[in-house]
Amino acid sequence: MIYIHNIDPILLSIGFIDLYWYGAMYAISFLLLDYLMKKEIYLGNSDFDIVTIDKILLISIFSLLIGGRLGYVIFYNIDYYYLNFHKTFYIWEGGMSFHGALLGILFGILFISIKDKINFFKLSDFIVVFIPLGLFLGRIGNFINSELYGMPTNGNWGVIFTKIDLIPRHPSMLYESFLEGLILFIILKTIYNKKPMIGKLSALFLIYYAFFRFLVEFVRVPDIQIGYLYGDWLTMGMLLSIPMFLVGLIIYYLSIQGKIER
Repeated sequence: MIYIHNIDPILLSIGFIDLYWYGAMYAISFLLLDYLMKKEIYLGNSDFDIVTIDKILLISIFSLLIGGRLGYVIFYNIDYYYLNFHKTFYIWEGGMSFHGALLGILFGILFISIKDKINFFKLSDFIVVFIPLGLFLGRIGNFINSELYGMPTNGNWGVIFTKIDLIPRHPSMLYESFLEGLILFIILKTIYNKKPMIGKLSALFLIYYAFFRFLVEFVRVPDIQIGYLYGDWLTMGMLLSIPMFLVGLIIYYLSIQGKIER
C-alpha cells in the first residue's frame, strides 16, 4: 500500500519558537544512550564509571555537531560554502554528514583516551554498541523531514513525499534506520554480551555500517548539488564508506590476532 507522507516536521510551536522532530530525535538519542550506557555500569557489564559516561556524552555532542557539519560542508557542498563561508555555521539550515560526525566523535574519543589514559579501543568498543540506536532515531527524523529520499519505485511499499513530488519512492531513510540502526544494534549488542577481544566491536561497527550504507545508496537519490561521482551509480556516500570498510577490516584483523593492547 502506497503511503502518502504529509507529516509536519514541526513537533511543537511555543510562541515564535518552533521545535522540530529532527532536533527532538537528537535529544532523545542522547538521553537514551545515557540511560543504556549507565545501565551497563549498574549491571556490572562495564569498567567505566558515571563520570566517564557523562564526559563521553558531553564531548560526543559537540564533536558530533562540529564533525557532522564540517563533513557536510567539505564532502557535499564545498563550492557553495567557499562562496558563503559564514553559512558554514548555520546548522539550523540543515546539512549534516554521518561520516563527518563519525570522525568528530573519533577525535572526541581520542581526546578522552589521552586525557584520562584509557585505551582508545576500550572506549570505542563500548560507545559503538549504542550509536546505532542514535542512527535509528536520526533516520526517522530524516523521514519526517522528507530528507534523503529514494528513487521512484513500483513497489507497494513506496512512499509519496508530497514536499518533493507525487511519485512513489523508496523510503531509503527507513531502510537505513532498519539496517544501520536496529539490525546493527542487535548484532553489536549480541557480540558485546560475549565479551569479545578488544577492538572487535569497533571493527564490526565500521564494517557493517559501511556495507549497509553502500547497499542503500543504490536506491537513494544523491544530493542534488553533487549528483553521481561516476556513471549513474557511484555516490559520495559509497565513496566515503569504502575506506571505512577497509579500516574496519584492518582493525578486525589486529583484534583477532590479539595485537591491540588492553
